Amino acid sequence: MKRRSFLKYSSILSTPIIIGGIPIASIARNSMANLINNESDRVLVLIQLNGGNDGLSTLFPLDSYDNLANARTNIIIPENKLLPLGNNLALHPKMNDLKSLYDNAKINIIQNVGYPEQNRSHFRSSDIWHTGSEANQFLNSGWLGRFLDTQYPGYPSDYPNPNYLDPFALTIGSSVSETCQGFAGNFSMALVDPNNINQLSSPVNNEIASGCGSDQLNFLVNAIEKSNKYGDRMKEAFDAGNNLSTSYDNNNSLSSQLKTVARLISGGLKSKVYVVNLGGFDTHANQTLETEVENGKHAELLQNLSEAIFAFQEDLTKLGLGERVLGMTYSEFGRRIKSNFSLGTDHGDAAPLIVFGHCVNAGIIGQNPIITNDVAQNEGVQMENDFRSIYGSVLMDWFDVEESVVKELFTENFQYIPIANNCSLPSNVQDLSENHFQIKTFPNPMNDISQIQFSSEYEWIKISVYSNLGRELNVISNQKFTQGEHLVPIDLKNYPAGTYFVKVQSPKAQKTVTLIKM
Repeated sequence: MKRRSFLKYSSILSTPIIIGGIPIASIARNSMANLINNESDRVLVLIQLNGGNDGLSTLFPLDSYDNLANARTNIIIPENKLLPLGNNLALHPKMNDLKSLYDNAKINIIQNVGYPEQNRSHFRSSDIWHTGSEANQFLNSGWLGRFLDTQYPGYPSDYPNPNYLDPFALTIGSSVSETCQGFAGNFSMALVDPNNINQLSSPVNNEIASGCGSDQLNFLVNAIEKSNKYGDRMKEAFDAGNNLSTSYDNNNSLSSQLKTVARLISGGLKSKVYVVNLGGFDTHANQTLETEVENGKHAELLQNLSEAIFAFQEDLTKLGLGERVLGMTYSEFGRRIKSNFSLGTDHGDAAPLIVFGHCVNAGIIGQNPIITNDVAQNEGVQMENDFRSIYGSVLMDWFDVEESVVKELFTENFQYIPIANNCSLPSNVQDLSENHFQIKTFPNPMNDISQIQFSSEYEWIKISVYSNLGRELNVISNQKFTQGEHLVPIDLKNYPAGTYFVKVQSPKAQKTVTLIKM
């Protein structure tokens, strides 16, 4: 079939087809490749926080608390009400359950996650996170879907089959996840109500009319038949599954979604990726209550997130599934450092990302956000860790994907981050924030010229200067350095006075420092 011909009628499946409570927005075109095999039964659960979660009201940098309080006078939560984690960090007071998981070595928090040249549009930034693209690059496939497309061309002609009976990925909700979008279709199915899975009617005659539209009709009938088979497997697994935790809250939508995921896994469904959603994070107004800043819209969302993850982990432990499942949150962007006059925050840049499970390298990765005493109105948190490095590291750690494949999937600038382990390491919270860079700038504050001093191995190093809005202004150096101490000049004579950020990046680590021009 010609690609152009397929694209003309593939939109037939762009509107969800309903199998009882299961809408199928599109049919996958490839197999699950290395993610489904006889050696591994591991599962990845993605939690999308829709709207842009305010990272600075989720994880508070206590070493910059005074500057943060000055920037957020109307919404700042008093320091004595926060939940301290160590490393000069503290959680929102409504996240007691998540802190309990952190204290029990089930949580890894990666700070300052985003991408260069952050786009603050919900639609575009979500698209970048789903596809794993550059900010100025437009892709039609999701990061998981694209990986699968490289492995098993030819689906769906022989699927499902005795070796691959189950859907490759599952979205709990009304539409499939864009992260699983392949070249010609989506690898995930959407499940709304696991208690109501019915069959779609197939044509009773064995012959399909020839002529105009016959190919399209053939494709649709084939999709219906495959969807019915996958629907049977989901119903079978749900009926056979169980939940043992009593901590789920039926009034918490995320809790209900994760409860379904745990039951399907316990019932034997072989899907390797599950996607769930929690919306409402676009908190431009009334993020907090005026007189009770620890309460309000954002506090309720964080409490729902914290309690849902706790119940899910408790359930997996009781079901004996804890070492099989890794979970990860993501959101299209963080919020600006300064609050607005409506008790809210506007679209920003980087934010923390949470990975959870029995097999995480528990602790904190990354520096605490740098917050100065003269924050600009539009300033967001500087990106330190590229989200694509997290995606790639999850593929490497959890699904044993080769680093060379990851670099082809995302970028040659990929940096491995030790997110998960093989569950054989001791269960204790580690200090993961340190890296092999020890850097300083001088003079700082500066006039026109400063210098950055650092030590390195024999390795490629990139040194860049960023504005306080996260825009890369100048690449100072991008080359291999010999092992030892280095001193590199930084020329800002053509830039106005203000706050800048210098980022030093190698294949193994990265670090950002503040540079002030007088």
